[in-house]
Amino acid sequence: MEGDVMDKVEATATVRDFDPISGSIPATKVEITVSCRNLLDRDTFSKSDPLVVLYTQGVESKQWREFGRTEVIDNTLNPDFVRKYILDYFFEEKQNLRFDVYDIDSKSPDLAKHVSEELFFFFDFLGQVYCTLGEIVGSPASRLEKPLGGIPGKKCGTIVLSAEELGNCRDYATMQFCANKLDKKDFFGKSDPFMVFYRSNEDGTFTICHKTEVVKNTLNPVWQPFSIPVRALCNGDYDRTIKVEVYDWDRDGSHDFIGEFTTSYKELCRGQSQLNVYEVVNAKKKIKKKRYINSGTVSLLSFNVESEHTFLDYIKGGTQIHFTVAIDFTASNGNPSQSTSLHYMNPYQMNAYAMALKAVGEIIQDYDSDKMFPALGFGAKLPPDGRVSHEFPLNGNIENPYCNGMEGILEAYHQSLKTVQLYGPTNFAPVVNHVARYAAAVQDGSQYFVLLIITDGVISDMAQTKEAIVNAAKLPMSIIIVGVGQAEFDAMVELDGDDIRISSRGKLAERDIVQFVPFRDYMDRTGNHVLSMARLAKDVLAEIPDQLISYMKSRGIKPNLVPPAYSTVDIPQTNPV
Repeated sequence: MEGDVMDKVEATATVRDFDPISGSIPATKVEITVSCRNLLDRDTFSKSDPLVVLYTQGVESKQWREFGRTEVIDNTLNPDFVRKYILDYFFEEKQNLRFDVYDIDSKSPDLAKHVSEELFFFFDFLGQVYCTLGEIVGSPASRLEKPLGGIPGKKCGTIVLSAEELGNCRDYATMQFCANKLDKKDFFGKSDPFMVFYRSNEDGTFTICHKTEVVKNTLNPVWQPFSIPVRALCNGDYDRTIKVEVYDWDRDGSHDFIGEFTTSYKELCRGQSQLNVYEVVNAKKKIKKKRYINSGTVSLLSFNVESEHTFLDYIKGGTQIHFTVAIDFTASNGNPSQSTSLHYMNPYQMNAYAMALKAVGEIIQDYDSDKMFPALGFGAKLPPDGRVSHEFPLNGNIENPYCNGMEGILEAYHQSLKTVQLYGPTNFAPVVNHVARYAAAVQDGSQYFVLLIITDGVISDMAQTKEAIVNAAKLPMSIIIVGVGQAEFDAMVELDGDDIRISSRGKLAERDIVQFVPFRDYMDRTGNHVLSMARLAKDVLAEIPDQLISYMKSRGIKPNLVPPAYSTVDIPQTNPV
């Protein structure tokens, strides 16, 4: 009896708090291949012996740290390096990279010596390039070619960076299990069994990665098939132990431990066979009872592995992400000429509108080849006649509302504040419908639209906006709403369908496409705006890849196949086209 109580306590500690959404799954990994063309020749009697060093930058410290280096290739100005860099990729983060190229004349590992005059013969600096990981994967065929710089007055050649998503990141395993003659744990009736799967970690601990449904009142349950990313199951190590615990479900959460077994991804791949029939063992019972054999068996009924198309598959296949911003020009923001206004232009720092725009836009722009973005305003009176508009171009050009890059949008925003009169009300539907019209015209998967709405207040046209969002959910688009200032944003939470899917006139949205956040939740207490912006971008952009995939899957759109990203036979000219 005492053992059973202890079993319950241990089971409660491991199972009760399980939340499948909050479990951290390793990031998608991408492999970066490096080539250079027409490098500087620093050697007198032969060609350079190049090596490339990759540095990554911390979000908070902004310090550059060496991530890794390629091998040295002797006597060439056009190296194709074999050694790759493998990086964790996050769409929602700005991942700054720096590639430095050196000519190596010594086996000394201390790269810092290249800055010393007396030791300059060890390393010759051949150039460097700065970019983001998003810039590489967002380039056509995920291949970025950039001129090397860093040596004034010299043409340093070019560097070619190609990104490839690692294969095991995209595999999903679908499996089904049944059990036979499990221990009876309930006083009245049979057990209500369920299973919990754990991935083993490098340090010997275990991380929960899946929980089956409960099958009521049976000792011989057949669970529903379930799918799980292979990386969540074994993190790409096919021999890594997978632990499975079997429990009897109790209403109060104190589930009874029936027993456990271990397997591995490699073993599961063998499919249904005697090799995949497992004895469920309760170690405490085994110690106490001499005749104990097991607490039942679990059998694998089916096992199938498929490659799911990933966000990067679509980006590499040519899908462009089009970014539109819509800014709130209602009077509740305050007079822009006064420092209390949310639109106040402080010469020394950006206001909340500019920060939110820059935080999101700087990341998304890597996935749009022409870097031309429509920028709209709403809730203002326009010159010359003072008519109220909820869909006006910030640059004043109705025929062409496009701005050149983030700087172009910020400049048009600043100019608008000098020419329009803040008014009201706060209507979202016109700008949502504006982007939806463009999205409706291109539904073949070649383009995906992201609308960023930055607002300070309570929405005035809730019914119309809900209808616009429900209609937009069928289209290749997502909506990000950032609330600035101290207003109550309760109504906005309703638009963000994380808990309850948004509906209009009895019609549910096909997909959840809205993400709302109040900017004040991300403001760094020490006044570090770079950190505030990074936190905001991370949260509001995290859902975009899955929203894009959900649209593509719902329409049966597969990524375009692209030709090999780079041929080592062709040697491009020094200056990229």
